[in-house]
Amino acid sequence: MALSPTAMAARRVFAAASHSSHDGSAKTWKILSFVLAMPGVAVCMANAYMKMQAHSHEAPEFVPYAHLRLRTKKFPWGDGNHSLFHNAHANALPDGYESSHH
Repeated sequence: MALSPTAMAARRVFAAASHSSHDGSAKTWKILSFVLAMPGVAVCMANAYMKMQAHSHEAPEFVPYAHLRLRTKKFPWGDGNHSLFHNAHANALPDGYESSHH
């Protein structure tokens, strides 16, 4: 199947363009990764660490709102009062927080 001379010329132009336009892109992305991405991740890590240090680890005062922590039937695991992913430090039971040991 023979191509017309115009199609052959267009094919050669596109083939040449694909090889020459991406010469420095890998180097550019490598430089951007080291100059922008890594310091950006370091700044985010430092910010998270400083916020963690300043955060109070005490549970807020328990307020027994009527529309929260409703139990119409027991959960099918454990004592039936704790949810499946219960965290004694963060999740309150219907009658208040559990006593913490830490």
